[in-house]
Amino acid sequence: MINLAVIELKDILKYLIKITIAIAVVVGLTKFFTSFKTNLNLDKNAFLACFDTVIPSIRSVNKKEETIDLNNKNIDPIKMALGIELGMVDSLQKNGEEQVAENQENTRDNSTGNIEAESTNQTQGEEIQEAETGLETEVLDSNVPEKYTTEYNGVKIRNETDNIKLTEKMLVPEVNVNTKNVLIYHTHSCESYTPTENYQYEESGNFRTKNKNCSVIRVGTELTKYLQHYGYNVIHDDTIYDASYSDSYDRSLKGVAKLLEEHEDTDVLFDIHRDAIGDSTYAPTVKIGNEEVAQLMFVIGSNGGGSEHDNWNENLKLAIKIQEKANELYPGLFKPIILRDSRYNQHLATGASIIEVGATGNTMEQCLGSMKYLSKVLSEVLV
Repeated sequence: MINLAVIELKDILKYLIKITIAIAVVVGLTKFFTSFKTNLNLDKNAFLACFDTVIPSIRSVNKKEETIDLNNKNIDPIKMALGIELGMVDSLQKNGEEQVAENQENTRDNSTGNIEAESTNQTQGEEIQEAETGLETEVLDSNVPEKYTTEYNGVKIRNETDNIKLTEKMLVPEVNVNTKNVLIYHTHSCESYTPTENYQYEESGNFRTKNKNCSVIRVGTELTKYLQHYGYNVIHDDTIYDASYSDSYDRSLKGVAKLLEEHEDTDVLFDIHRDAIGDSTYAPTVKIGNEEVAQLMFVIGSNGGGSEHDNWNENLKLAIKIQEKANELYPGLFKPIILRDSRYNQHLATGASIIEVGATGNTMEQCLGSMKYLSKVLSEVLV
């Protein structure tokens, strides 16, 4: 009996020791977590601010988490953690959707082009400075002699065809065109100018760029704006047709033919180019009033090369008619008209032409200025 009592006393002491240790552990853990929780509250803002400068999506989550009171005993930690995770997912998803939309927009701008049929209502509220008339003009010396073979009423023409003999009857500008629509496009879309502070670009070739804000496409946009101001319905096709230069006219032919199917009663087609002379010092310029702007030049195709082109004489007559008015308002704005054997897709309409705006030595600012004066001339001819 004595031995049995001793064993039971030892067991009791053993259990008491275990209970004491357990209580000490609980008390210690309680103090530890209380201290940790306090420190977490003190350092939370600094900790999260550090991540703010590194991960934008965490910054978004932090703003949401600022409304969470970590001392609120009613918050379920699991739900709080899930809320933070979902907030991060929402932020990342939103950022991803915005990036996808931006990429899609860039793809549209740089591939198929942006074809718009616009009315004057779309330029309302935009300040347009119309060109003044009665200003003194002066052609600045470009060190390139002016050449021509024929002259009609002050309009000079350089006939570069092999077999076409121009008669006076061919030159009389008695021509009527439908001015319901004006189509502007760019077969050599990447042609560009001497860069300036406002028009810097990455070259895709010698004085060429796919940056539409720094190529002849930008010049077409300026002409579109002014013509809309004068009340014309303008279709501006800013498709890049010369990614491969050799067959650019084949591609522009298909594109323009499709546009003409969509926009009936369109006779006036302007294919805006830049003079192909690659000399960076060549900058044909005319001073109108106090403004120096790039000179312009019509290039008219024909059937002299053997291609079917029944409209070439009407196209030439319209160019003469426009240049007659330009000589009246702004002498020297145009260089002599060039007539060539190639047809340049001008068989598509009775009022089609190439207009070369400046050369490689001109700046974008000078070429944009030309559009102000050209649009004034057109507004008095295309009626």
